[in-house]
Amino acid sequence: MDVDLTAFDKTGTTIPLVVANMTAISGRRMAETVARRGGIAVIPQDIPLEIVADVISWVKSRHIIFDTPVTLNPNETVADAIDLITKRSHGALIVVEDDVPVGIITEADCENVDRFTQLNKIMSKDLVSLKDDVTPKEAFEFLTDKRRRLAPVINKSGKLVGIITRTGALRATMYQPSIDANGKLRVAAAVGINGDVEKKAKALIAAGADVLVVDTAHGHQKKMVDALKTIKALNPNVPIVAGNVVTADGTRELIKAGADIVKVGVTKISQVPTRWIDQGANKAIILAEVPNRYLAGKIEVALKDHFSDKTNWQSMLCNLQDEKIDLENEKWRVH
Repeated sequence: MDVDLTAFDKTGTTIPLVVANMTAISGRRMAETVARRGGIAVIPQDIPLEIVADVISWVKSRHIIFDTPVTLNPNETVADAIDLITKRSHGALIVVEDDVPVGIITEADCENVDRFTQLNKIMSKDLVSLKDDVTPKEAFEFLTDKRRRLAPVINKSGKLVGIITRTGALRATMYQPSIDANGKLRVAAAVGINGDVEKKAKALIAAGADVLVVDTAHGHQKKMVDALKTIKALNPNVPIVAGNVVTADGTRELIKAGADIVKVGVTKISQVPTRWIDQGANKAIILAEVPNRYLAGKIEVALKDHFSDKTNWQSMLCNLQDEKIDLENEKWRVH
């Protein structure tokens, strides 16, 4: 393809795809998969630093073309395979001995079989392997010629390196992976605005994070500005992302404080407990969800914090109470 979507913001992405720093979404598996196709995933800030460092190291160790296989040994059981086999969309795992592939198990192999059956009894031993110097095009042509959906990839010693499918090989010819100066997959990490921001940022940089994301629900605030200045003073050799904001003033202030990239916009989904207020020209954009019994106090405090003119926030409070309360669901939402 002749289209070049490579970002010019030093994130290293080759397609405009970023996975948000949400705990249930952005993990090491997501990070390697997205980076392999040219995007980048952000590891969440609420994960212990030592675990984040381990995730970054793991992602950096992944192959830029071949997928990471799920493996078991021949003496493990069908029950073990059933638990793991759905971890990959291709529905297969590699059976290995001393890291050498000796068989393949698919979902079909596990049907109508006692769950305590050992894998060596049902695995397919008719292995067709690829060498780790194969190109995506060669892999696709080989698998097509052999009428195989996938195959393990091995190094010169016969050790398992990865797995590749026909679909994966085809995609690898279309997408350029997001890689760093050392040819390793890129991964971003988030840092909040609370606690020891400097310590967290230093640890993430030392761990090898390619992008730092300073994230909070309401980004146009003093703590965000202070956090940005602290991180910028470290002279990190990686881009700094900050947000979220919804106004031009907020964007300018974060850039001035040290942000290289600014996240703009705010979610409406009810699962996110933090909601925030930002002032536009003579009006407020309010997205909120709190229990009804805390309604008046919560809104009043929030509006007082963001509006110097008491008339403005009092008037808005009255409008919210009159028109926007969802009593039936014991929630209030203002969009």
